Amino acid sequence: MIQQESLLNVADNSGARKIQCLRVMRAGNAPYARIGDVVIGVVKEALPNMQVKKSDIIRAVIVRTCYPQNRDSGMTIRFDDNAAVLINADDNPRGTRVFGPVARELRDKDFTKIVSLAPEVL
Repeated sequence: MIQQESLLNVADNSGARKIQCLRVMRAGNAPYARIGDVVIGVVKEALPNMQVKKSDIIRAVIVRTCYPQNRDSGMTIRFDDNAAVLINADDNPRGTRVFGPVARELRDKDFTKIVSLAPEVL
């Protein structure tokens, strides 16, 4: 589960390396974000000469969490790290590549572009 002040790895080539969650954008002021939820964050680490700079305020979608997620089939899935992909106002990814596996729940939440860019969908 991702909450305010959580640090996330960035799983795309937009230029950011780490972001910090500022706000979870879920209905009902939910304190935690899960896979497929959108968060507002600030870039803490970034590569030089890229489109995203340090201290930029960005939107991101959660693609991996360490916290286990239960599926309807009874299976539980969890990852080794907390990771997000930066998105723009139209919910399209800002980078052109996605690194590492992403969860299948993204397809249900209409992030099909991120799913298509990912090398593996679990």
